[in-house]
Amino acid sequence: MENFVVSARKYRPSDFKSVVGQNHITTTLKNAIVNNHLAQAFLFCGPRGVGKTTCARILAKTINCESRLESGEACNACSSCEAFNSSSSFNVHELDAASNNTVDEIRNLVEQVRYVPQKGKYKVYIIDEVHMLSTAAFNAFLKTLEEPPKHAVFILATTEKHKILPTILSRCQIFDFNRIQVQDISQHLAYIAKEEGINYEDEALRLIASKADGALRDALSIFDLIVTFSAGNKVTYQETIGNLHVLDYDYYFKTTEALLDESISQALLIFDEILKKGFDGHDFLVGLSEHFRELMVCKDADTVELLQVSEAVKSRYTTQAAKAPVSFLLSALNICNQADMAYKSSKNQRLHVELVLMKLAKLPHAINLAALADSKKKA
Repeated sequence: MENFVVSARKYRPSDFKSVVGQNHITTTLKNAIVNNHLAQAFLFCGPRGVGKTTCARILAKTINCESRLESGEACNACSSCEAFNSSSSFNVHELDAASNNTVDEIRNLVEQVRYVPQKGKYKVYIIDEVHMLSTAAFNAFLKTLEEPPKHAVFILATTEKHKILPTILSRCQIFDFNRIQVQDISQHLAYIAKEEGINYEDEALRLIASKADGALRDALSIFDLIVTFSAGNKVTYQETIGNLHVLDYDYYFKTTEALLDESISQALLIFDEILKKGFDGHDFLVGLSEHFRELMVCKDADTVELLQVSEAVKSRYTTQAAKAPVSFLLSALNICNQADMAYKSSKNQRLHVELVLMKLAKLPHAINLAALADSKKKA
């Protein structure tokens, strides 16, 4: 039986051009290599799963490549690249600071730095989760980080930049990694699905991408989970929302229709159905607020592009936005925001949400009365 390799490892980028959503980082690093402006110490900061360690490994491989391309990419064919790709390179040393955070471990590292590489130009030291080092370990590292031998390059990676001493920060070239955009993640998932021969629905991939909250590694883990769940090499929207326990956006469209029709009973019945399916009232409130926000975005042709949904769903939002007055959406957003803040302190949380729905259902009538009173004053 062939061993299964998770997508996050199987499709880990091997060169700068395959890194997803971090062009500002990869372009700078390639230019530094091409122009021979390589710093002695780098600090890669950013949320989890956005490519910090991956970029560190690619940089380590590229600067030791024997036949580097003109673009600044590694050739992936020389003995150095092959050794790196097979995890047998003696020039790259990875240290996990979460479990090796004492001053003795850093002193051992400092001792190793003095020795020149047997083959290749640089010895690269990648220290992951560097914020976990103790203060004493940081201090023991300072002098070496500031004036390392010519053959040594340090790449520090962290998710918590604020925990690193200013004296360390001042000695490093700092790169801030961004959360990866939903569009970039969904496109990468589509590429992997095609490579694996998996049929997919665009809306399912977008949902996985949005659920990952900007972390590509999380998105790939969710993708593997959904593929395993379906067991039929198909990723569908319905199976994805069922597995991730996400409320279908169709409920928000139905709820908004009921509110615009001033139907309190219909809104309460929809909410009851949502609760019976095991969803939390707070999640419904937050989702309804997001839905009103999307409708507000659709009120202007210039801001429609802010919607990160498929064309079919975008069309539904645009149609419903045309029926919802701006005054209704603004008031509804304000009511939902106030209810969101007061939800946890409420003794009867179901009634709390139901009161919100009742207020929202009467909004169109209240807005019409206010408009009529205003017109009489002007008359």
